[in-house]
Amino acid sequence: MIDATLNPNSETAKYRRSPAEVMTLARMGSAHPTRLSFLRHLLRRMTGGDWRFERSVWQIDAKGVGRAVYRAIGPDRTYSLVAFAHDLPPDMRSDRVIATAWDATFTLFDGTPDDADLERLAANVPLQEAGRISQRELSLSRANRSVRLFSHVVDCLAVGRQPDLAEIDAVGYLMRTTAVYGSGKFGASDYALIAGRAELSIPFQAEMLSVWLTRQFTIDIVEHMARVKGGDTAVALDPAIKQALGVGNSTGLGMAPYLVRHPVLLNNWMMAREEALARVRALPAATPDAVAVLNAAIQAACENAAHWRSEHPIQVTKLDALRADLRAVAGYLMDWRVTDDHPWNALWIWGETALSPEGQEALLAVMIEPHGDLVDDLCGVMSADEAASFAINGAMRVGTLRQVLNDRYDWALKIDFADPANCARFWYVSEEKLEPRLGNRDSEFGQDLEQPLCIGRLARELFDALGEWGNDQAVAEFLLANPDQRYMTRRAQRCAENPYSEVRDNLIADCTLPIDLMRCKLAFFGASRFDPRSDKWVRISLFQDQVYPSDVNWKVVQ
Repeated sequence: MIDATLNPNSETAKYRRSPAEVMTLARMGSAHPTRLSFLRHLLRRMTGGDWRFERSVWQIDAKGVGRAVYRAIGPDRTYSLVAFAHDLPPDMRSDRVIATAWDATFTLFDGTPDDADLERLAANVPLQEAGRISQRELSLSRANRSVRLFSHVVDCLAVGRQPDLAEIDAVGYLMRTTAVYGSGKFGASDYALIAGRAELSIPFQAEMLSVWLTRQFTIDIVEHMARVKGGDTAVALDPAIKQALGVGNSTGLGMAPYLVRHPVLLNNWMMAREEALARVRALPAATPDAVAVLNAAIQAACENAAHWRSEHPIQVTKLDALRADLRAVAGYLMDWRVTDDHPWNALWIWGETALSPEGQEALLAVMIEPHGDLVDDLCGVMSADEAASFAINGAMRVGTLRQVLNDRYDWALKIDFADPANCARFWYVSEEKLEPRLGNRDSEFGQDLEQPLCIGRLARELFDALGEWGNDQAVAEFLLANPDQRYMTRRAQRCAENPYSEVRDNLIADCTLPIDLMRCKLAFFGASRFDPRSDKWVRISLFQDQVYPSDVNWKVVQ
């Protein structure tokens, strides 16, 4: 059934949205998490009965400083989150990537660390970029407390009462990560070394596991600090309040270019999501159970949107539209003709005309929610062997390549790149942090170090370079004469076979909002409550309202 994902002649193909519709920045920047999101996949696996969890080390002192180890023990392997808690002076607390100290630092260890491993990690993990880890580590991360809420919760629990629900709702997390690194950074294991493991074959499973175990740590340390302060008077967090707390995340421009640099991976993510929607739309009937789950999902979405806060002007407008749209969906469902033929398709067609893009993407999420048996297998096609498509097909005819550009990059060929507004920005890599940045072409240096993320302009340049070359001439012959066109030729050939692989917008225009790229990727992670602080920086929440390891199959080793 998974093979149907890539088959344009499958029964569901006619229900899929086209790349021209869904691959624009505005649409991608309205994405919502779905049951195909990576953290949802992780939770289904981890809570399915084959895994157990334990806190095997808790060496945290009265000041909240020390180490802890959390083990996820599966049928074949064990993974351990090693956490280091620090006494961070207030003047050193910063969410910026240039920070050098944090409230807590973490690594996900492959197996169970012994004392020698813990000492090695203690000497390196707190240093983050300045330290070095090994291939035994799968991720490296750090987090800061939400100081006001963290202190409020400690103070309340210490005197035997629960924290103010309004305070909980306003923030939504006790700690927020400022980076979660994986895939070979700073010495960590490369993804290729672990991709063959069933539990890690889906993208970003190691990072999601690290954050999920970190969420458990945030609860444990706040309750520990409350016991230190209140003694026998202290109480634990109420389970309902505990569930409402996620792990915050502050994410900047470093994440934005990822989707551009991994076109085949992007195609597989988007194709899986679009195929999931198409499968649901193709259903001839709606079962009572599915309708009940749909109504519950809409109610949950309405509640989430009511609690979602942002002060960013663009997001405020989108939030207002989302809340109105969700109310409209709830109203439509009251009179939804579920006994008609193909009722799910009728629901979607109504949404396409009645809802904003933000509301349509939310509708997509709730429509596939009741259909796990139908769509969850699509998680299996969301990874990609990008090396397999790296080779350029030199035997392709120039006419075929020209047709690919006309078909797949028609949006780019319509852009006038002689207009300064259409090439006002440029992407480069910071020398200090080795992370992507976005510069203004008319006022900043570094254009000579521009990264090839301006795909629209590169497509235009390739099209122009083909010029008078004959349709029957080989692409290899063209590239021998134009070696600078190899990069875009490779991308175009990939896009010919992967229709959702390109963002169909000008990424160097003066109106480009990098936040749209970030939101799309974060939605696939499973993030919620997007709160942009600018067009280059966003705060989100992970695992909010989901279970904890301690809710599943849990043990605390004394």
